[in-house]
Amino acid sequence: MLKIENLHAEIDGNEILRGLDLEVGEGEIHAIMGPNGSGKSTLSNVLMGHPRYEVTGGSITFRGQDVMELEADERARLGMFLAFQYPSEVPGVSVANFLRTAVNAVREEELSVMEMYKLLQEKMRVMEMDPRFAERYLNEGFSGGEKKRNEILQMLMLEPRLAIMDETDSGLDIDALQVVSKGVNELRGPEFSAVIITHYNRILRYIEPDHVHVMLNGRIVTSGGKELALELEDKGYDWVRQEFGSVA
Repeated sequence: MLKIENLHAEIDGNEILRGLDLEVGEGEIHAIMGPNGSGKSTLSNVLMGHPRYEVTGGSITFRGQDVMELEADERARLGMFLAFQYPSEVPGVSVANFLRTAVNAVREEELSVMEMYKLLQEKMRVMEMDPRFAERYLNEGFSGGEKKRNEILQMLMLEPRLAIMDETDSGLDIDALQVVSKGVNELRGPEFSAVIITHYNRILRYIEPDHVHVMLNGRIVTSGGKELALELEDKGYDWVRQEFGSVA
């Protein structure tokens, strides 16, 4: 699904990613953990083609296609999706209108108004959202939990092949975390993969990862199964710095 080789990237002249390698197979859930400043959010932005980040080396291949020269919207049409850590507010644009535009942009054939309405209602039920939510302006006045639910609602509507989740669990209470996780698990299957970027193990209690990776200083320094996340929770990130700081 996704292959990253020797990826180097910088922003404003500061190198953040320093030779990162990662492979994500079809139908796999990968968790990337690491301390603040390790480059996790930079990785998510680089994967989706954020224009502020400059890739200075390496390659990104998605489903066998080199995406390095593609804009963010082109990557989205191929089936890549990014759930933001801090979703932006868009006053004047309703959730329903935004989703209709986004869904039709990635489909070969546009959905009719009735088809869109049925699809939206179905996905909102999965996310346990009031139907009136669709009439509100995108993220305007939303609580943190509402913004994150809306991100996962977008994901359910778009049905991407690869979801990159940048600290989607940040600031969520237990109830919201369970609903967000339910939305991700709804898509789980052989044609859907995800990269979950997080500081904490708690979201991984609801979305069980196939692989866990630890980032430090712009590189993945160690990988393992779900037990690695438990070890991090027990030992903390100081253990990572002491154990792997010399190789990062």
